[in-house]
Amino acid sequence: MIKVNDTRGNQVTEFILTGITNHVKLQGPLFGLFFLNYVVTALGNLGLIILTCVDSHLQTPMYFFLRHLAFVDLGYSTVVGPKMLVSFIVEKNYISYNGCAIQLVIFGIFMTSEVFILSAMAYDRYVAICKPLLYMVIMSDRMCYIFVGVPYIYSIIVSLLVTVKIFNLSFCDCNVIQHFYCDSLPLLSIVCSDTSEIGLIIMILCSFNLVYSLLIILVSYVLILIAILRMNSSEVRHKAFSTCGSHLTVVVVFYATLLFMYLQPQSSHSFDTDKMASVFYTLVIPMLNPLIYNLRNNEVKGALKRVFKKSM
Repeated sequence: MIKVNDTRGNQVTEFILTGITNHVKLQGPLFGLFFLNYVVTALGNLGLIILTCVDSHLQTPMYFFLRHLAFVDLGYSTVVGPKMLVSFIVEKNYISYNGCAIQLVIFGIFMTSEVFILSAMAYDRYVAICKPLLYMVIMSDRMCYIFVGVPYIYSIIVSLLVTVKIFNLSFCDCNVIQHFYCDSLPLLSIVCSDTSEIGLIIMILCSFNLVYSLLIILVSYVLILIAILRMNSSEVRHKAFSTCGSHLTVVVVFYATLLFMYLQPQSSHSFDTDKMASVFYTLVIPMLNPLIYNLRNNEVKGALKRVFKKSM
């Protein structure tokens, strides 16, 4: 349990999540749409996790990282999705004070882990294409565990820091969160004490996470592109590009959404815009990732066929 200051005066004990929309006529169709979205997300990511565990052909560093990507996608979509679905079927979607803190900290852990797992996957592709003879030496089991273990530990520390800082502030003006889950910025908007310190902390951490992870990805792909252009055979170049295609597609979709959200002008910034961007990166992208890897990756397709043959 997250320890917060108990001397809260007229502090709220629960929050109301406004959800995605207040239009009554849209509640039913949106519930059906996002329920289907969550089912596909859960089955797709859980399927990838199981597939990369049981198939012997997928016991490589690339699929080790893919398994953890599926795990964090499943994690933060599960933290957000079911509670968001409740908002479509109840008049007021309540969440307790501690429940909101727990949702914020778990969501932060998974979301922060995602950006660094994507950067680890980019580095993995760089080693595979630019240093193929040393691939299994550089991307050893020990290094793979470090590449996912360190982000998980860092994400836990960062998420706990931000959550404890926010929930030690006073929420005394309003308990209505203009969002469909407990996120840091909507929470700060209903705080009635000074938010300058935590605001600065969040800005620095978000900037560091986004810039550092994106820099690793960009440098990796620039080096990959240079190496591919130096290849003489068009068939080899095509094969090299195909090994990066799925990951590059995921990266472009994910970072384009985050950059749209964080780099938009302050004058046009609104909670409605944030909601739409949040829907995309918390609910749509976790559904798309397993579909992208299944549709674009021949090894995953082959593993699925082998699993189906064994089960029949």
